[in-house]
Amino acid sequence: MPSPEPLTIAQVSPHRRSTRKPVNEFVGRLSEELSRRGHQVVRIGSAEPVKRPLIARPFDIVHVHEPFAPSVSAAALRHSLSLNVATFHAPQERVLSTSVARPLVEIFFGRIDARTVTSEATGILLEKYFPATYELVEPATGWAAGGAAPAGGDRDWADVADSFEAVYRRLLARRHDPTGNPELRATLAKRPLIEVDLHMHTDHSGDCATPVEVLLQTARDRGLGAIAITDHNEVSGALEAAEVAAGMDDLKVIVAEEVKTAEQGEVIGLFLKEKIPKGLTMAETIAAIREQGGLVYVPHPFDRFHSVPDYEHLLDIVEEVDLLEVFNPRVALTAFNEEAVRFAGKYRIIPAAGSDSHVAQGLGSVRQRIHDFDGPAEFLEAMRDADITRKHKNLVYVQTLKFLQTTGRPKAPKRRVSNPKPARGGRPRRPATGRR
Repeated sequence: MPSPEPLTIAQVSPHRRSTRKPVNEFVGRLSEELSRRGHQVVRIGSAEPVKRPLIARPFDIVHVHEPFAPSVSAAALRHSLSLNVATFHAPQERVLSTSVARPLVEIFFGRIDARTVTSEATGILLEKYFPATYELVEPATGWAAGGAAPAGGDRDWADVADSFEAVYRRLLARRHDPTGNPELRATLAKRPLIEVDLHMHTDHSGDCATPVEVLLQTARDRGLGAIAITDHNEVSGALEAAEVAAGMDDLKVIVAEEVKTAEQGEVIGLFLKEKIPKGLTMAETIAAIREQGGLVYVPHPFDRFHSVPDYEHLLDIVEEVDLLEVFNPRVALTAFNEEAVRFAGKYRIIPAAGSDSHVAQGLGSVRQRIHDFDGPAEFLEAMRDADITRKHKNLVYVQTLKFLQTTGRPKAPKRRVSNPKPARGGRPRRPATGRR
């Protein structure tokens, strides 16, 4: 068998490299062994630049040690665009002292893709304060973290490097293959370009009052060539719209549904044929999407004001995600969209975007320009080369419209606003020749 390709790895210690600390010894010995195997290892310590080296070159792995804030290890998590491995050694005092800054710590810990500890006691302590999965990687014989008993047994630094290299390779294997189907993309490149909005609602959603016909007319008026109607826990509106759009030559409808899972947030199924019930587990919901030949699209993945899968649950399903929403104009904080961009990039997931419009005025405020497609396979390949664009829409304005149109109305599958009309704006798109 050919040897695995060498990796590029950043090893980050919270201490100055010149300081004699157990963690520094651990980082140094591990780095030496990984370098001996042909890996490119860059060490970063306290009082050294961290942002510049991490963004100047692509690393396969950024391995941070004791990433409690404030420290260079925490700063590395802030700036890293790579897969992140964290190792906790003996952080009893740091765990207690950072409890007051828990929200900030949890944001940066949320960027860790694999958590490891060098003792069972450390794992138990961290699990109590920062619940997650911590994998035990025993240190070399005789090494001890501050105040801890030296490790026993008969284990050398080559064994330690073996363990971490296995962690690295396991993480890298979870990245999506960016190659896709080049032949199919070459065929699609001959098709006309269209603009697509992948996230919107009609009055078949309980929190929206936009009739199907208003949505379709607005989409045409704003030059959209395809839309995905993603009503909450319902496909009746999308099916109705698809039937109407079948008689049009300039707009196609992707039947979709934004499904609320039991405890793991929302997920969108694209290219569905029938409704998927809410309340299933995330795994069951994804299986139901696959059974219909659909695609898995995760909306607003890091928006803490929406029902979203937390980081651990998102890591559980990373191989199953076809598209990740990296921009949603209804997300209140820009940082949430930025986290989505970061996650999609390091796992090589196809990025996507949608207006998440609950009123016609918000439709098309974000869109992607792609080559025309037929069916989910062509759509997925077309999305690999998508250009995502957005037009500023006042969030307060569209949210106020939603409030005025829905508040005080009975919760029901169908509702009507008085005298509904399409939202004007934009420029109608001329039918493209060769449209499929």
